[in-house]
Amino acid sequence: MHLGAKAILGPCHLLDIQVSYITASLSYSQNRVQAVDRLPQVSFPFVGKRSRMVLVVAEGMEWGTRHLQLLLPFPTGMGCWAREVLVPEGPLYRVTGTAVSISCNVTGYEGPAQQNFEWFLYRPEAPDTALGIVSTKDTQFSYAIFKSRVVAGEVQVQRLQGDAVVLKIARLQAQDAGIYECHTPSTDTRYLGSYSGKVELRVLPDALQVSAAPPGPRGRQAPTSPPRLMVHEGQELALGCLARTSTQKHTHLAVSFGRSVPEAPVGRATLQEVVGIRSDLAVEAGAPYAERLAAGELRLGKEGTDRYRMVVGGAQAGDAGTYHCTAAEWIQDPDGSWAQIAEKRAVLAHVDVQTLSSQLAVTVGPGERRIGPGEPLELLCNVSGALPPAGRHAAYSVGWEMAPAGAPGPGRLVAQLDTEGVGSLGPGYEGRHIAMEKVASRTYRLRLEAARPGDAGTYRCLAKAYVRGSGTRLREAASARSRPLPVHVREEGVVLEAVAWLAGGTVYRGETASLLCNISVRGGPPGLRLAASWWVERPEDGELSSVPAQLVGGVGQDGVAELGVRPGGGPVSVELVGPRSHRLRLHSLGPEDEGVYHCAPSAWVQHADYSWYQAGSARSGPVTVYPYMHALDTLFVPLLVGTGVALVTGATVLGTITCCFMKRLRKR
Repeated sequence: MHLGAKAILGPCHLLDIQVSYITASLSYSQNRVQAVDRLPQVSFPFVGKRSRMVLVVAEGMEWGTRHLQLLLPFPTGMGCWAREVLVPEGPLYRVTGTAVSISCNVTGYEGPAQQNFEWFLYRPEAPDTALGIVSTKDTQFSYAIFKSRVVAGEVQVQRLQGDAVVLKIARLQAQDAGIYECHTPSTDTRYLGSYSGKVELRVLPDALQVSAAPPGPRGRQAPTSPPRLMVHEGQELALGCLARTSTQKHTHLAVSFGRSVPEAPVGRATLQEVVGIRSDLAVEAGAPYAERLAAGELRLGKEGTDRYRMVVGGAQAGDAGTYHCTAAEWIQDPDGSWAQIAEKRAVLAHVDVQTLSSQLAVTVGPGERRIGPGEPLELLCNVSGALPPAGRHAAYSVGWEMAPAGAPGPGRLVAQLDTEGVGSLGPGYEGRHIAMEKVASRTYRLRLEAARPGDAGTYRCLAKAYVRGSGTRLREAASARSRPLPVHVREEGVVLEAVAWLAGGTVYRGETASLLCNISVRGGPPGLRLAASWWVERPEDGELSSVPAQLVGGVGQDGVAELGVRPGGGPVSVELVGPRSHRLRLHSLGPEDEGVYHCAPSAWVQHADYSWYQAGSARSGPVTVYPYMHALDTLFVPLLVGTGVALVTGATVLGTITCCFMKRLRKR
């Protein structure tokens, strides 16, 4: 064939081409030839992706020559119209036994919005034979080799919209390899453009293997029975997975670990992803585990060429279940997108998490105690249960609480050992000789060197279990209290009485007020010591203030004076004037010192550990202190007022007389 042509290119121009020795019927490659008004037409591949040109042979010219009009359909938007069928770029690589979807859509067509599609397959062994697969128009379109699969729904064409469909094959077979053609029957007034698109599909053998470590037989799941693992709450859960492929093409593996509820069927709906490595090597966790991955409690790494290891730190009750390893093989299609071509799953293990709350138990001994004041008190606490040892993953704290007899609730803290083994005393027990120690693996002892009557009550041992998260962060996982243990401490039997009075009965401003307090004691052990303190309540508008009494001063059981705050701000002295007699002196008494005073004695006992405790207390009656004014002071004020009035009156009279005299003198 000899072609001579001259072309003027434009958005939709015709090229005049002289063709010699052209026959009445033309064909090129494997494209179809159709006649329109007895004029043969043929489609040629044109320069550029998915472009076509159409030759129309014009009859009536001199013999031996034909003039061809070449219509160039340019891309849309340039004012040219022509049908175009689009399919993905090939070749596409997929794996036997997996599903594949091939899309097809048509543009630039005339006629109804809903177009029909026909799918054909050209196998490598018969490249010129078109095998009908499925059609949107004819239900009897399928060839016998596809008929059963189409009827079963394994092969189907799904319409996405009027001019777009997708061919779906559920389970690829090796004989499904070949060139797939998507053909659209014409609805146009003229045959312009392309009416079919082709893409090659190559089917690869299944070379993906997934198993728990050590590797099991090849298959979608290793048939060996998965192990059953028991982990304590707070411990690490480590699982391994082997995933490899021998596919000859360049592919990427994505490996993920998932968990399902025990005994539940495994599927995408029931399998909760824990963590996975994506095809781009990014590590991502499922929604419930994202926070733990960010905190470092969840880790996933690759060891060697085909081994993957997941570590879940600080196991929780919700981590129980059946764990699976899923490997997916991905390949990059010619259009740059990634497609999953294979996926397999293997059962790794059935995991049970033994919670600390179900195992933690606390017992105390030796039983109800009855002791005297000053005697040592020892209580033992034993923590039992199937618990992990304290260390890297778990930690424990143990303490004792005491509630007075008949009081509700667990009471206040006496002493405790924290997770680091450091002891501390509760509020109100500072300065006392109290020991909290670990005497055995899980046995703890509380020892009060000298018990007091105030130590009587109900004791409970409180144990707390912690699990260690990322770093050194501890999370309380469980706590348990023992049964109540009654402790009785005999009273000392000390009875105190106090009598207070104001020496002299009456006191004036500027003088020294002396208040005396005599104390009587009945009962008590030898060596009993007394202390006394003085308190004042200030009157407001003739009534005592609701403000608590204010300490003025006192003498402790060790003979050391303690001074408070005097209402008038002057000097104060407290002293012991007899074995059981105390005195308070307020020097330079002022009106601010007015108030109701009382004496508060207390009895103290010192034990062998040199600690003191209060064995009794009392309060005297009220003593009113009112600083009177002297008689001279009462006359001095009226005298000053009278003198002032007389002076003002005399000056007024003198001024008036002088003014009148001067007026008369001016008149004269």
